[in-house]
Amino acid sequence: MKDKKLTRRDFLNLSAGAAIGSWLAACSPATPAAEKSAEGAATSAPPAAEQVTITFSGWGQGEEEQGIRDAIKAFEEQNADMKIEFVHIPDPGAYNDKVLSMVAAGTSPDTGFVQFDIFRTFVRDKLLLDITDQLKADPVIGKPGYFIEPQETQRCTDENGRWYGIGSCWVAPHLYYNADVFEKEKIEPPSNDPEKAWDWDHFLEVATQLTIDNTGKHPNESGFDLNNVQRWGVHWPTWQIPLHAAIASNGGDWVDQATGLLVLDKPEATEAIQNVADLMLKHHVMPVSTDTSMGGMATSQMLETGAIPMIVGGSWGLAWMHKINAKLGTAVLPKTKQPATNMQAHFDSMFNGTKHPDQAWRWMSFLATEFYQLQFLKIGLWLPSQSALMTPEGMQKWYTDRKSPTEGVHPEGYDLIVTQYVPKYGHVLYDPPGYNKADAIITPALQKVFVGDQTAAEAMAEVVPEANAILEAELKKGG
Repeated sequence: MKDKKLTRRDFLNLSAGAAIGSWLAACSPATPAAEKSAEGAATSAPPAAEQVTITFSGWGQGEEEQGIRDAIKAFEEQNADMKIEFVHIPDPGAYNDKVLSMVAAGTSPDTGFVQFDIFRTFVRDKLLLDITDQLKADPVIGKPGYFIEPQETQRCTDENGRWYGIGSCWVAPHLYYNADVFEKEKIEPPSNDPEKAWDWDHFLEVATQLTIDNTGKHPNESGFDLNNVQRWGVHWPTWQIPLHAAIASNGGDWVDQATGLLVLDKPEATEAIQNVADLMLKHHVMPVSTDTSMGGMATSQMLETGAIPMIVGGSWGLAWMHKINAKLGTAVLPKTKQPATNMQAHFDSMFNGTKHPDQAWRWMSFLATEFYQLQFLKIGLWLPSQSALMTPEGMQKWYTDRKSPTEGVHPEGYDLIVTQYVPKYGHVLYDPPGYNKADAIITPALQKVFVGDQTAAEAMAEVVPEANAILEAELKKGG
């Protein structure tokens, strides 16, 4: 395989154009209170005298959008008394503002996606319906062990244990690597087994070995030309989800879940953030960037060409990564104190403005069926949140070995990511009410760290108290 030279400027241009939609879209569970067929979809409800339309807001493009539309079609075929109107907002970055505008105008959707970072804000502001009673009464969803626990309950409930949504699926950051480059360089690749996770020093050693300038020198060699790098060793995106994975591995967290306040100024957090920054600033194995997109097709191009043969990416990226024309490998993230990754996804919720809560719940519960989740498991976009789909029998319904870019999706050993790494070592991040206001202070401070203007300890000591004051004020609004 011929390596492609990638300068700092090339990397930043690629990153700037990266699409973020698929990274933000997580997954969907729930189940209809109606009777299920053998395939897991609901059977037809008795036709009503008048057809009820339920609006459903969401994002998605390509295969993801098509999967949603296919689900709507299947549901409508089985529920003649209902019609689902898809309020399609293609850009996830504009989604929250669009939905809030609809709420303010009195045209709130009946049901829809809710992003993880604003879910608790929506709950506090009473924009979402309490679905606890429907959930517990449901003969399928309400069964003990239907979802992966305790993570599902933790992410979906408020401080009183009431449910306001159902996580769409699970997704998590892990490593992708170009196995052809590893073979060429005679480097033993990382493992999908969390018990064999590389420690940080070994990860750094490999990233250094993979990084070369246009004369073949490595960053630890005299004369290495940082301005003419032929191949970078690694890319670790610098936004919340991949950073939280690094912090969790170091024994820290983004938010103290007991208080709802940021703990990014604690040593466990600042050390992990600095480790990621030092990949760029100190060890020169990663191009300097404040890229927060962590996604888009640019990353698959970098991996395919070998320009960056080791990339931290979300599991959802497998939907396009598996199509690269190179031997694709996956692995757990390197560890500092313990194996760890971030578990995340958007929610499916019922909005408080719906005039048809019973019909809205029928659609909501359909989104938790095996039928709906299998569509996105098969293409590599989601990881299961339904425990039955993680059993050997359940995985036979969606898991396919990647034998070539045109055959199969899941690289060799990926079943360990699904069954061992994510459920055992995944850490769910719950952003508190009003987090988006605090983030307006945190993100610019982190960007200063990643360009070397401040250390992580300096930047977080400066802004975390200010951000926490915002969060404390937001928490009082719900008191």
